[in-house]
This record gives sequence, structure tokens and C-alpha cells, in this order.
Amino acid sequence: MTGTSKLSDKQYDVVVVGGGIVGLASAYAAVKKGLKVALVEREAQNKDASIRNFGFVTVSGQRSGEHWQRAMHSRNIWADIAPKAGIKVEHTGLHMLVQRPEAMSVADAFLKTEMGESCRLLSQSEIQEQTPYLKTGLGVLYSPHELRVESNTAIGKLADWLAQVHGVDFYNKTTVQAVDLPTVHTSRGTLHTAHCVICPGADLHGLYPDTLAQSDAKLCTLNMMRVMPRQAFKLNAAVMSDLSFARYDGFAQLPEARALISLLDDTQTAERKAGVHLIVVQSADGSLIIGDSHNYCDKELPFRDTYQDNLIINEFKKVMDIGEVDITQHWLGVYPSADNVVFKASPESGVAIGTITSGTGASTGFAFGEELINLVLESK
Repeated sequence: MTGTSKLSDKQYDVVVVGGGIVGLASAYAAVKKGLKVALVEREAQNKDASIRNFGFVTVSGQRSGEHWQRAMHSRNIWADIAPKAGIKVEHTGLHMLVQRPEAMSVADAFLKTEMGESCRLLSQSEIQEQTPYLKTGLGVLYSPHELRVESNTAIGKLADWLAQVHGVDFYNKTTVQAVDLPTVHTSRGTLHTAHCVICPGADLHGLYPDTLAQSDAKLCTLNMMRVMPRQAFKLNAAVMSDLSFARYDGFAQLPEARALISLLDDTQTAERKAGVHLIVVQSADGSLIIGDSHNYCDKELPFRDTYQDNLIINEFKKVMDIGEVDITQHWLGVYPSADNVVFKASPESGVAIGTITSGTGASTGFAFGEELINLVLESK
């Protein structure tokens, strides 16, 4: 066995493997219980889905029931700790442009559910005042719940805060090779712990691959981009549109969504096949992150397809009226995807493993981290 020298003489209550949002959330859940925590991350800082996303903490549209509740709980934790960790909330809320009567039927039905509480359709005067950059539609559904942070800096700030304020020990540039409690074997030596929580993200073939195979997850690769408007403007909330009503489970699983889905399958066939829907958020410098598409495969797709980029840009132009924009960045994201929105298991006593299989890590990760800590404590 490699890693027989000691990486630390400390005795931990929990070693968390993985420095993405779920790993950080698990570490936070553990320190809130008064546990002594170490976190092991194979990179200098996590570079995967946790930073390659919108930083969009989405509540409205999450699958109804337990997952929507995860999102509400996680949103409240973000709101509490963001100022403490020096993480700026760039903007709040969500505006969904309703472009078709079939989408209005979905919005009306959503507002009658538990998830629609505190959400509403804006009046015409509110639309003119709050969303002057949206093209004319049948209405705008407003949700007050959402938060937007800059994910590529928020993850690092959250890690620093956990280390400096909560005493979490971080071991970066370190790969966990095996877990044999009370020992965790790494590429740099061993750590000693009573419990281990593994948060592998999209790495489905590393630790406990047979357990992770039970998730039936594939990898979803998505196209995203950053654009700079040539004319400066302020986005008052995140933006989505009819394609999102047909994609997000909290809307799409309503019976009233069937007509919209059928219509979009016929009229926006290319977008539906590419898994394109529109999300627009804004950064402090005025640039916009827009996306995204969804390709499902048994591996991460390494090449970005400009055809899908064009579908996203075309949808953006159908929804927003802000003049010309210049594309300043392109990138690919990847996350595990399965029919179930999360996967968690305890493959052996004192060990828990979990990954969010719905692309909602930023939105639901803090609640899921609590679930993983509860699971690992109960497993021993």
C-alpha cells in the first residue's frame, strides 16, 4: 500500500474527499456539529463543475418535493455565509420571459403549487421598469429566491473561510488512493479519521466505482460562454425563458407542461435535441454568462461544438434586447446525470459517498452535504 508515511499526526473525526461545492458543504456541515475535519483535494483548487457553472443558486424549477426543499435550504445557507466568507451576491431573483400561451399555462399552474409561494407574474408596469432588456412576451414570471455568485472565485473564498474561521485542514494537490478506516491512504501519506465522506463529482471511476455504478449516471457535457454587451446595462435578476419551462423538472413535470413540450419539440427541434435552454446571469464587470446545452455520454466530451453555441446565442437574441455582444470566453462544463437527482450510499461502515446527478450542485449542495454527514455518522 502506498502512502504509508504520515501526512499529519492529527486525528480527525471526518476526512472529506473532494473540494467541489458538495465537499465544501460537507465540511461545513461537519464543523457545525463540532467535528474536526480535513478535506483532501487532488488539484490546487477544484476546477470541475463547481467553478464551471453560472454560480446561479436556483430554487424555482427544481424537482418538486425533497429536491426543491434542498434548494430552499441551500439558498438560505448561501445567503447566511456569503457575506461572512467575503462572497459577493451579484444579483438576486429570477425573471422568466413567457413567450407562448402554452408556457403561460405552465406558469399559472406552477404558481398554484407549494413551489410557487412568493413567486408571481409581474404587472405590465413592473415589466417595463424591472425588465426593459427583455423582448415583448405574454408576461414575466418572477421568483425572489435565487442568488447569483461568481462561482470561479466563490469556491476558493469558501475554502479559505472554512480553513481560517472553522479550522478545516486542507490537503490540496493530494490524491486519495484508498480508504481503510481509520486510515485514509493518499499520494502524500496517510490521514487518520473515524469517518470518511467522498464527494467525487463527475469522477465515477475512482474510489468505490462499483458503488457509484449503482447511480446509473452518465456524464453531461455542456457549452457555456461569457459575453460583453457593447452597451452597458444592469441585469436586475437572472433570466430564463420558455425552453426552461420545458426543461426544469419543477415546471416540466407539471401536467400543464405537456402541451408546451410537444410544441417546442416541433418548433425548436434542434434546441430540444441539443438540450438547449437559456440562462443569463451577470458579473460585476457587466459581462454576462449565458448557456447552455446538454450532451449525454459515458465520458466527458472534449470538444466544443459551435453549432450548439449558435443555438444558445440565437435563443439569447430571441429573449433579450440589449444590442450587440462580443463573446469573450467559451468553455465546457461536465457533471454526472441520472434519473434520480442525487446519489448517496454507505459502501462500508464509517464511509459515505455522494454526488449530485442533476447539475444542481450550486443550488442544492449545502443541503446535500448535511445529508452526507448525517449518513456517515449513522453508518458506524
